[in-house]
Amino acid sequence: MNDWRIYRGVGQPHDGVRRLPEPPPWRDFTRAQDGASAGSQDPSGARRLGVRRRRAENYAPRPAEVDAVNAALYLRRPLLVTGNPGTGKSTLAYAVAHELRLGRVLRWPIVSRTTLQDGLYRYDAIGRLQDVQLERARGARVAGGNGSDPGAGNDAADGSDADGRADGDGADRDPGIGAYIRLGPLGTALLPSELPRVLLIDELDKSDLDLPNDLLNTLEEGEFAIPELERVADRQPVVEVLSHDSGRVAVHGGRIACTNFPLIVLTSNGERDFPAPLLRRCVQLELEPPGEEQLTAMVEAHLGEEGVAAGQDLIGRFLDREPGEVMAADQLLNALFLTQHTPHAERLTRERIADLLMQRLDRSR
Repeated sequence: MNDWRIYRGVGQPHDGVRRLPEPPPWRDFTRAQDGASAGSQDPSGARRLGVRRRRAENYAPRPAEVDAVNAALYLRRPLLVTGNPGTGKSTLAYAVAHELRLGRVLRWPIVSRTTLQDGLYRYDAIGRLQDVQLERARGARVAGGNGSDPGAGNDAADGSDADGRADGDGADRDPGIGAYIRLGPLGTALLPSELPRVLLIDELDKSDLDLPNDLLNTLEEGEFAIPELERVADRQPVVEVLSHDSGRVAVHGGRIACTNFPLIVLTSNGERDFPAPLLRRCVQLELEPPGEEQLTAMVEAHLGEEGVAAGQDLIGRFLDREPGEVMAADQLLNALFLTQHTPHAERLTRERIADLLMQRLDRSR
């Protein structure tokens, strides 16, 4: 088939989308391919590490990267990884979790509106109030049908007793306060565990000015309190809440304290400086752009040996870019994948596709 295009711009409806091939391995959201696991069947890890041959298995990171990871593990300190987009900052967290069998990576993507509360836990007070009101209305209908006082059993302002359980007939239906508390990725990482979890705090430099400072105490102490549970700790010393993994975990006395400090990988594109107190608490690593060995291993992990052989010209073009020119490795992968799906297209077409996908990221708009 000479025409690789699905959308042709002809304005006439057709079923060409049914010819769409399988997605690139790093954009396949349907399954962890080849039955392989990365971090306990972590599909996100499989996409990042590669599915033909795992990047974690056939790529040896630079000595500085290995040393920084081990320093963070030994010292129980966060690892702050800085580098240009596409240099493998996030992938490092998945590679460590895969090699050390530390389970699924907890990922906390940072945006300008992110707060510390988002990372620790969320209490759905509105959802709980709505459920209490629905239970109260249901109880009123039942009481009305039985000829009893509709207001009986609803003395508590929130429709529940002091322990957070509904009175009367609703006691079996009210799940309690724990059902309305969900731990965030940071809160889940700090749960007591036999082995440390891996937490990726991605693109911390996108946060507002307060978040790096807000993190200081939690990163130093390895614990935090949930005031909503502390208030009822004398009556409910142990409460089950939802974790970021969607499991149920027990919280004792309204506080969570780690037993093994997690491996926390904070990434930054270097778009801002961080306060000295945060830097003091972190092991710092500047990640250099991947060289030929790293690029070849990355392509082989995702596209196989045939991808390396067919893409030597594009790999060379990526490596020969001007000093200081910013380009991400996934741009190269995108170009290799798409040009491999246009084997019969004219060379000019393939070059045009490569030009489209391998544009420098630091060029003026």
